[in-house]
Amino acid sequence: MATENKNLSNYDKNTIPNVKDFRFGIVVSEWNDDVTEGLFKGAYDTLTDCGALSENIIRWNVPGSFELIFGAKKMHEQGEVDVVIVIGSLIKGETMHFEYVCEGVTQGIKDLNLMYDVPTIFCLLTDNNKQQSLDRSGGKHGNKGVEAAIAAIKMVTLG
Repeated sequence: MATENKNLSNYDKNTIPNVKDFRFGIVVSEWNDDVTEGLFKGAYDTLTDCGALSENIIRWNVPGSFELIFGAKKMHEQGEVDVVIVIGSLIKGETMHFEYVCEGVTQGIKDLNLMYDVPTIFCLLTDNNKQQSLDRSGGKHGNKGVEAAIAAIKMVTLG
């Protein structure tokens, strides 16, 4: 659990492999775009900071978080990337919709990791309110997009 005012997105660039020869796919949900754009920026900036070439970062947009699964599946099927990051934001409302979508997307991303030899990195915020999402997409708790990019780098260079 994140602690108050702790930035969880710091990384030591000296410990991260250079990824200039890898291709990164990023599938971004358009829903809650004030959050997902912050997450995308964090991921993109981190990848380029660690040596990824901008022309080797492919972005696809999908309407919502549930569509991240299909977008990532299609990206895997094209075979042009070495890792896929999915970026979305779900904010709890008054109905069970939140729980169903969170569970479905989580299971779908897990399934993609079992189906393909290319990793799918989970960057789906599942927060109780908008402020929590903003705090984790470039706010006081850092940027989960940065963390997803570091996870992508570690997974793509795993072996």
